[in-house]
Amino acid sequence: MLGCLISFLTPKATPLSFSQNVLFACAPIRSTISHFPHSNPIWVSSHSGQSLRLCRIRMGKVAVGAAVVCAAAVCAAAALVVRHRMISSGKWARAVAILKEFEDKCGTPIVKLRQVADAMDVEMHAGLASEGGSKLNMLISFVDNLPTGDEEGLFYALDLGGTNFRVLRVHLGGKDKGVIGQEFEEVSIPPHLMTGSSDALFDFIAAALAKFVGSESEGFHPPPGRQRELGFTFSFPVRQTSIASGTLIKWTKGFNIEDAVGEDVVAELTKSLEKIGLDMRVAALVNDTIGTLAGGRFYNQDVIAAVILGTGTNAAYVERAHAIPKWHGLIPKSGDMVINMEWGNFRSSHLPLTEYDQALDAESLNPGEQIFEKLISGMYLGEIVRRALLKMAEEADFFGDTVPPKLKVPFILRDRPTLFLLQQIENKCECDQTAVLLKSASFFQRAHSSSIISKFQLSSEPLPLFFPYVLFSLPLLQSSFSLSLFLFLSNALTQDEERKAAVTPDMSAMHHDTSSDLRVVGYKLKDILEISNTSLKMRKIVVELCDIVATRGARLAAAGILGILKKIGRDTVKVGEKQKSVIALDGGLFEHYTKFRVCLESTLKELLGVEAAETIVIEHANDGSGIGAALLVASNSQYLGVEES
Repeated sequence: MLGCLISFLTPKATPLSFSQNVLFACAPIRSTISHFPHSNPIWVSSHSGQSLRLCRIRMGKVAVGAAVVCAAAVCAAAALVVRHRMISSGKWARAVAILKEFEDKCGTPIVKLRQVADAMDVEMHAGLASEGGSKLNMLISFVDNLPTGDEEGLFYALDLGGTNFRVLRVHLGGKDKGVIGQEFEEVSIPPHLMTGSSDALFDFIAAALAKFVGSESEGFHPPPGRQRELGFTFSFPVRQTSIASGTLIKWTKGFNIEDAVGEDVVAELTKSLEKIGLDMRVAALVNDTIGTLAGGRFYNQDVIAAVILGTGTNAAYVERAHAIPKWHGLIPKSGDMVINMEWGNFRSSHLPLTEYDQALDAESLNPGEQIFEKLISGMYLGEIVRRALLKMAEEADFFGDTVPPKLKVPFILRDRPTLFLLQQIENKCECDQTAVLLKSASFFQRAHSSSIISKFQLSSEPLPLFFPYVLFSLPLLQSSFSLSLFLFLSNALTQDEERKAAVTPDMSAMHHDTSSDLRVVGYKLKDILEISNTSLKMRKIVVELCDIVATRGARLAAAGILGILKKIGRDTVKVGEKQKSVIALDGGLFEHYTKFRVCLESTLKELLGVEAAETIVIEHANDGSGIGAALLVASNSQYLGVEES
């Protein structure tokens, strides 16, 4: 009997139907009954022989009945095993079908990528023609002089993009010497200043700048009669009116200082600097993408564009001023103007959207916006993988009879440092709910251009559950916490570490697992989703999902870059010319997700063709939000061409 059951747990070379398997399982019944010892009766003394023969017959019937019942039980068990095996086979087939359908809809053949690039080119033209003429804002930056590499002197930068800000001092040595040295300090903004008054915030920043300047030696003092010059990286929506001025459109990332909205943020900072007698001029107001472009150009004069691929994504490039119909100012001496594309908001019918992308967009705080960003940036890649796994779990019992609860948590497959931080806060301290959300909101959107939180306005009303990390730690919202300990923990990571960390590290780790048993995938599933005992073939499915999502994102990013090259005529090689065009890339996704980076680079070469690909170079640039701002000050200094006394 045991042999019969074992045979059903062992795969057959030739599969049988359900009825065939059951008949095969029941075959031993006949053998069992036929071999039961009922022949050759035993005779005893004649006076009791009749009764014994009757007894023997009755015992035989009981035994035969027992054998029949036993065999029937075996047959039923075998039928259940077969049925379970066939159901499991059907569910696995369903999981594979979901994977295949997802792969097909994420397809990015070269023909489709060229269509995406063409659409990007068209939208760029439309955005340059008029305000609101395209999903691409194509913002005029007023930067018409980029660094040449010959800049020298001491310049400062202020990088304000969240709950922490950085002040930097950069010493440039001139031609062939580059950056001689740089120093920086990071300062945490107290939560009450994030919802207070404009004067209070900028007075606090000015005081930190004064302290930073006061700590430097005499060798750093500017020549008599000269001001210190500052580049201001302000990572909030502004309407720029010159290279050194811009009015605040709205606050994001947990800030809500009403009297600053509509004001020139450079003028507000300058007023605070003057209050304390710090003689420092704000010479440039920039964002981190333009800073990355400036940093790249300082080291390589062939840099013509910059792309950020991190938690969010954006691009900027150098345009000919006469090719900007909406520019009504004088043509600059350089003839150039840097354009901030805000390309995360690009949308086209040629983008390969799936049901998971559509659901993610519909459930976001900015439905219909930032579609390109939701396909290619680190903020969303892991979330798309999670949604596909969730469908497999719900429709194909991929992880067993029940859906793992953690698999239902939005954005759980990204930014583990943040999740860890919030868990530590929840476990170790008690803090005001508003402060938690303020800090979390800023952390969530650090160095990424998405406006996912920008529609949310803080008020005195109870705060909604708008932040994915907080959604992960719901008990956090039911407690009161110690503000001082919260601030200590939340500032454990530097601004740069926060920016680098938020790049779907879990998805990347699983995608890069090269072990024979995919043990990293198994560990991540257990550690993050609390799913144990996963088989090798299940882990392979997870890796395939990661590959599909990352490949689509990387190839679409390459198509976007091709669109920029097409717009400025650098996608083909002109007769007799082989001018190099360098794209400066920064962001944790590009820097740390190796397969994403390699796929992007190879796809761009495939799109360009052999000859044109030889003229296009991708270089990694770093810290555009800091040193890039200082370099823009150097290239736009009021003292350019003035000899030092």
